Amino acid sequence: MFRRRDSVPFAFLAEADRFRSNVTPPPRERASAGQIAGRWLLGLTIVAALVGSVVLGMPALSLDHSATQTQQSQASDEP
Repeated sequence: MFRRRDSVPFAFLAEADRFRSNVTPPPRERASAGQIAGRWLLGLTIVAALVGSVVLGMPALSLDHSATQTQQSQASDEP
């Protein structure tokens, strides 16, 4: 199997690296005060939800040592 190799002039490759467009994109539209406030409110809501889920989930994640100790003591008290 022979691989076909097309010859590409080196000048073309070098020119492609430094090509610059003379067309400038339109300026970005500035966000209004309502949009900025909405973004802040959305961000604060997400952060508050994450903090709330951690606070509410902490009791479920903590180990309850008193329950295991009472079960062991009741088992050892029986004859």
